Amino acid sequence: MEARARIIITGQVQGVFFRREIVDLAKRLEIAGWVRNLPDGRVEALAEGEKTRLDELVQFCHIGPKAARVRSVQVEWSNYTGEHRGFRITK
Repeated sequence: MEARARIIITGQVQGVFFRREIVDLAKRLEIAGWVRNLPDGRVEALAEGEKTRLDELVQFCHIGPKAARVRSVQVEWSNYTGEHRGFRITK
């Protein structure tokens, strides 16, 4: 089953290669979408793909890279749209 997830990660999550690691994992999992830093210090990702693979990406977001300190992860699930190809860092 395919799905779409909007993920918001709060904590010490900018400047610790969080976006890069999300991109690398998403590509390995064949998930499409994007990730970006938000002006308030959070990281936001929009991801589409197989639900089980998205669950794996969300689990990573709870931990993050070694230097990250994740306080919370919010996930909003919605229907798969297929509008994205590949996974990239955006602004």
